Amino acid sequence: MKYNRLFLVSFLAAASSWLLPCTADAGSPAKRLKVDTHSLAQYVDPLIGTAHCRWFHFTPGARPFGMAKPAPSTNGHLGNKWGWEATGYDYRDQSIEGFPCLHEFQVGGIVLMPAVGKLVTVPGPLEMNAPGYRSRFDRKDEFATAGYYSVLLKDHGVKAELTATPRVAFQRYTFPAGKESRILFDIGNRQGESGAVEDAEVKLTADGRIEGWVRTLPEYVKKYQPDASVTMYFSAVTDAKPTGYGTFKGAAVSSGSRESAGVGAGLYLTFQTKEQEAVTVKVGLSFTSVANARLNLQTEAASLTFDKAKQEAAAQWEEYLGRIRVETPNRQDKVKFYTGLYHVLLGRGLASDVNGAYPRNDGSVGQIPLLKGKPKHNFYNTDAAWGAQWNLAQLWALAYPEYYSDYISSHLLVYKDTGWLADGIACSRFVSGVGTNLLSAILSGAYQCGIRDFDVNLAYEASLKNELDGVDRPLGAGKVDTDLFVKYGYVPHQEKGDGPDEAFMFSASHTLEYAYSAWTVAQWAGQLGKTDDYAKLMDLSKGWERIYDDSLNFVRPRKANGAFVDDFDPMQVWRGFQEGNAWQYTFYVPHDVKGLVSKVGADVFNQRLDSIFTVSRKLIFSGGKEVGAFAGLQTLYNHGNQPCLHISWLFNEAGRPSLTQKWVRAILDEFYGVEGIHGYGYGQDEDQGQLGAWYVIASLGLFDVKGLTDTEPSFALGSTLFDKVTIKLNKKYYKGDEFVIKAANNNKQNLYVKQFRLNGKPCKETRIPFSKIVSGGLLEVEMQDTPVDRY
Repeated sequence: MKYNRLFLVSFLAAASSWLLPCTADAGSPAKRLKVDTHSLAQYVDPLIGTAHCRWFHFTPGARPFGMAKPAPSTNGHLGNKWGWEATGYDYRDQSIEGFPCLHEFQVGGIVLMPAVGKLVTVPGPLEMNAPGYRSRFDRKDEFATAGYYSVLLKDHGVKAELTATPRVAFQRYTFPAGKESRILFDIGNRQGESGAVEDAEVKLTADGRIEGWVRTLPEYVKKYQPDASVTMYFSAVTDAKPTGYGTFKGAAVSSGSRESAGVGAGLYLTFQTKEQEAVTVKVGLSFTSVANARLNLQTEAASLTFDKAKQEAAAQWEEYLGRIRVETPNRQDKVKFYTGLYHVLLGRGLASDVNGAYPRNDGSVGQIPLLKGKPKHNFYNTDAAWGAQWNLAQLWALAYPEYYSDYISSHLLVYKDTGWLADGIACSRFVSGVGTNLLSAILSGAYQCGIRDFDVNLAYEASLKNELDGVDRPLGAGKVDTDLFVKYGYVPHQEKGDGPDEAFMFSASHTLEYAYSAWTVAQWAGQLGKTDDYAKLMDLSKGWERIYDDSLNFVRPRKANGAFVDDFDPMQVWRGFQEGNAWQYTFYVPHDVKGLVSKVGADVFNQRLDSIFTVSRKLIFSGGKEVGAFAGLQTLYNHGNQPCLHISWLFNEAGRPSLTQKWVRAILDEFYGVEGIHGYGYGQDEDQGQLGAWYVIASLGLFDVKGLTDTEPSFALGSTLFDKVTIKLNKKYYKGDEFVIKAANNNKQNLYVKQFRLNGKPCKETRIPFSKIVSGGLLEVEMQDTPVDRY
């Protein structure tokens, strides 16, 4: 068979690297450091992985899940062609062009920049080979942590500092002595993923406020909801009175003007400053109106100083980070862990105002219901949930269930407004991104974990429609081939079709995703007693079998007439498979791993998978040191992208948990780095916390390939990276106070588990019910240097 030849080639290629050693431990047990029980932010390094990073990745001034996300931009004004390319801040750049206040998926803008001397109103080129207000900086003069950023702008002699409340960006500039110290408000120009500017306005009001808005056309919004736009509003105040002001459009300046409108609109304030005099700007933000931006500023920061805001931001980050406290002598592992957790808490930020106003899909303003005068929940912007069941959702369920609930309520608002679940949303606009929709699995997982303080009936209705309805389905709701999946039980392959690629090119990967999400909703339907829905969904969940080629032991695109495609190359990307290939996607059967294993045979399955990881290790489990979001697509395994993130945990389901322990540890140690370039692979797309979340959940030795969507959800157990883990549980949702994991004889050599004990009793299975964890207790893990597969 062709499969056997392919397997033999990969297996033999792996032999030379079979005995590669693991990363050395940072120190022996005798040299272990005293654990710091206080500051966890000291282990957060936002600069990790900022070479070739997405617009939303580097926003150190933000609060957890905040709207205000102030950060430096090195190249943000360049925008990007497709809406997903790296833009904003690049570790390899050496100059800063400004400090945008908003950094979100497809959303960005409201840029401030301090400057001195002759007035210049354009940022200038990155290379600084032409006039501009951008400034060079040195790494030694830059500091970034959770909730605070500072840098010295060398060309202006100005120290810039950033922090925030949830909806207010704070920017403080410490100037040298001079009569021409300025703050520029660059409002009407594109920033990062925000797309081209359609219109803008900025004005200096009679009472000294700087207010306005900018309306942009993000590339994904143009693709998925062509007639829509995104508008960002602001209201700012300074703590010093300017000596002068004016407006600009590009290089054209109007001294003494108070108002500017249109593309390129901007405003500047001039100050006479003493040596080391600081000027603070508070920028209230909103996606609904200038009035609500003003209200957000007044409510959250009217009397707040920069230092107090910084202190409060630090305290909030400590509380959120401290919900999972890990102990280890290896500082590098703690840096990876808490930086990963930081990214989990950074992305998918607030889009509603303090009064509950939120942007609706049709461009109008909606209102979240109030409870005792306050919004019942928040509304969030969010990237698509593609793969989030294997990282973010599991962490939300475990340690941040209140956010998980709000996240779902956000999507239900969009469902009520539009009639569809919208996988990704930018100010409620459809921004599907990958053209599929796995929100049903995310909603199902919350229900199964006991998080049910949202409209459960509406959530089930929306999820069922998401799985079964293809009539008049808008492109932005994803799954545009749902009708074909329901008709055939799989998505028939087409070599050519109408619309964008995801409308016809990814038949096999869509079949696998839809089969999994149908299964997750089927479990929900069964619990609700909806037997007809259950039967229909369970039949669809077998879609993966309908495209499985037994002669090759690969999933393979299949035509409507039942024939498999010709000229099949299991390494080929983009033909039947989105951002992956058949080698990778054949393992995408998370809801029926045992069925997949039985088709292949357990021994062959484990050998094949083990050889894949052995070969992939040479490329650092992705695309090697190639810097690029799609590096690794045409490989056997690509940890830098969502379709592969569950694969290392499949050994647990196939009777070889020791291989999960081995390879998960290797990925944690080698794929993840602590540098600007080697962070999440090399320049890979971290996707609003997904790769960071995988590190966090996997390093705890917990993971569920089903995404906690089973009727009795449970975590698979793996090799705990840390000596001790303490998970603080939310008493509103769970019975327990905390769940503790303790690992004995733990180091980089002892990566295998000898025994698990839950609350003093030996575990015979490498799986623990979610309900046991959230009831509180102790999991003891005894480590050793030899593999064990039976407990």
